Order: sequence, then structure tokens, then C-alpha cells
Amino acid sequence: MKACGLIVEYNPFHNGHVYHMDQAKKVTKSDCMITVMSGSFLQRGEPAIIDKFHRTRAALRTGIDIVIELPYAYAVQNSDIFASGAVQLLNEIGVSNICFGSESGNISYFIEAYENYKEKEPIFQQELKLGLSAGLAFPEASKLAYQRIGLTTKELDLAKPNNILGFSYVKTIMDQKLAIEPFTTQRTKNEFHDQIITDKIASATSIRKNLTENNQIDSSVKNTMPEATIEQLLQYKESSGLWHTWEDYFQLLLYRVLTMSSEELKEIHGVNEGIEHRIMKTATKATSIHHWIELIKTKRYTWTRIQRIFTHILTNTTKKEVQKSLNNTPPYIRILGLTKNGQAYLNEKRKEISIPIIFGFKKNTDPMLIMEERATRAYYSVLQTNPRNRLFHQEITAPIILKK
Repeated sequence: MKACGLIVEYNPFHNGHVYHMDQAKKVTKSDCMITVMSGSFLQRGEPAIIDKFHRTRAALRTGIDIVIELPYAYAVQNSDIFASGAVQLLNEIGVSNICFGSESGNISYFIEAYENYKEKEPIFQQELKLGLSAGLAFPEASKLAYQRIGLTTKELDLAKPNNILGFSYVKTIMDQKLAIEPFTTQRTKNEFHDQIITDKIASATSIRKNLTENNQIDSSVKNTMPEATIEQLLQYKESSGLWHTWEDYFQLLLYRVLTMSSEELKEIHGVNEGIEHRIMKTATKATSIHHWIELIKTKRYTWTRIQRIFTHILTNTTKKEVQKSLNNTPPYIRILGLTKNGQAYLNEKRKEISIPIIFGFKKNTDPMLIMEERATRAYYSVLQTNPRNRLFHQEITAPIILKK
């Protein structure tokens, strides 16, 4: 069987994701669709609107065959680390292709950009260092460094979020000489950060904004998602009492910061260059997560970077444990759910997979899995006791199996 890999967050799974999946099947002619999906917290440092298992069910019911969890150590990171973990996991499970959405929509531009980058990498690193020393945030410094070596063009704008991620996927494949062929499909109808719903294919940002502001699924947002997602959103809210936003965690995060010393805060992953003092100084003034980020935000410390720091503070994730985890290749493949077709693929490929396949937190001894469990407990911590315990129980049971 031939498998295609997709790297996703499905926050939530919407019509744009259906389009991406269908296009990926078409261009790669694959028999099995495998996703690597972020778990409780996402790449931009946000809690997922509903938990990983409800998102998994929506994906499986709409055409995905296997859902793998991207470990927390990779998930809440910059694009290069995020991409490295996801691509390596897909390589381990034996995909032939990876297909990603991009603003460019032409894979040849990414390949050409990679070749250009490798030829001029020393100059890029020098320009990046200069940008950072001038006080620019990493994304802005990277963007300027890419421009200086002629990498950002009309055909491939590396200031666009999906192009940035796509370039990181291609870099990982090419740097590690993996037997994976990359493909890309063009994003359609909307931009990544669009806040207003104007079509049946809308950005996840606009969908979440509509859901959380209206606290219901109205007709405009209902048209942007498959029925399976609507069912899972409603089921999760009925079960848990909420759709997760950062504001649900404000009091918990405030408690964490107010009871930590500056030295303890300094050990948290992402806390560098004295930002711990700014975080602590603003804590007593903040009235919400949004307000707190506004108080901390600088040219160098972007909204996304602060959200990631807040996530690592909330989950008590230290520099040392992240570094230790990232020094090695992914130690396991954790499957959240699969279909009958996904089971057939695993049965065929199992002997070729060199790392353990796991399904839950039982016999939890791996440092990366310990980090994952802590992040998951933090995610569910805003729920009442009964739903919290019931939903966390999913973590120690068998994966979701959809028989179709």
C-alpha cells in the first residue's frame, strides 16, 4: 500500500482540510492517508479548541486513515522543529509522499529555494544573526535573511505562514535525504489569519473566532465544516462544558508565575534574554491573557513567541528536558486513531517500522511521553472533576478504531 502523509492541527477540521486531503489523494495516487496531528497545544502556542480525540474522530470520519500524535516537544515550537518532528514520524511509518498546503502551490519553487538556500547558507546564517542582534523577532529576522540571499520571490513569499512551514518540510526531507517525495496544493479562498468567514472554505482562525464569540454553531460557521466536525464540537462541549481558549487558563497561568522565582522561570523553555523579569513585572497588572501578552509584547517578542512561552510555563516544560528530547529522533509513534484501511496498512508495514508503536500513557517511562502526559493534564485542568477524569481516561485506553 502507498501512503501519503499530511501534517495538520485540525483546529478544527474544516472544509479547507477536506479539500487538501482530496487534492493530496488525487496528486499522489495514495491508498492510505496518514496525518501527524498536534495534540493538546498547537504550534502557535494555543490550546486546541477541542481535545485530540474528538479532532481525531472528525478526521477519521471524513477520509483520514491513521492519525498520529505529534509529541508536545515538537508541536509547540518554531517551524523548523515542528517540521522536523512531523516529517521524521511520517518517514518512520513509511509514507511515500508528503503533501502540504501553501500560498505558493508549486513544489518546484520550494525545491529551487532549498537549492539556493544550501548554496548560500553561511550568508543566510550571518544575516539572521545580524537581524537578531538588531532586536528583530526570529520570524522577521529570517524573512529579511531569506530576502538577502534572494530566496523570497513573487513565486515563493517566505513571509507567508504556510510557505514557511512548507519550506521547513522540504528542508527536513532534503537535509536528511529521506525517501519521501514532497507535493503541495495551493490554499484556496482565504488567508491563514483571515478573521471573517466569507465562503464555505474559511480559515481555522475565523471559524474559532466565530465559535468562541457566539458560543454556538451558527449557520455561517456550520457551512465551513463537515458534519463529523460539527458533531464532535457539539459532543465535546456537552461533555466538557466549553470550547478551549487561552482565557480559560488565565488564573492558572497567573498562579504559576506569581508563585515562581525568577530563577525558576528562567529555566522554562523559551524564556531567554531576561524576558522572565518582564513576565513577572506585568503579572500583577494583567487582567486577561490577551491583556498580559499586550503588556509583554515587543518587537523581538511576538504574540506567537509569548504564547509559546506561556504554554511552557503552564505545562512546566524546562529547557533541559526539551533539549534532551530533541537531541534524538522521535522515540515512538503514538497512534490516536485509525480506520480499517489504516489497520491494513499497519499490518503490511509493521515489520519495516523501526520504532515502537504505542497507543497511550501506560508504562510511561519515556521523557517525551512524560512531557506529553503533563501537557495533557494541564490542558484538561480547566474542566470540572468528572469530565476531566472521563476525558483524560481516553489517554490510557485503546486508540479510536473506525470500522468502515
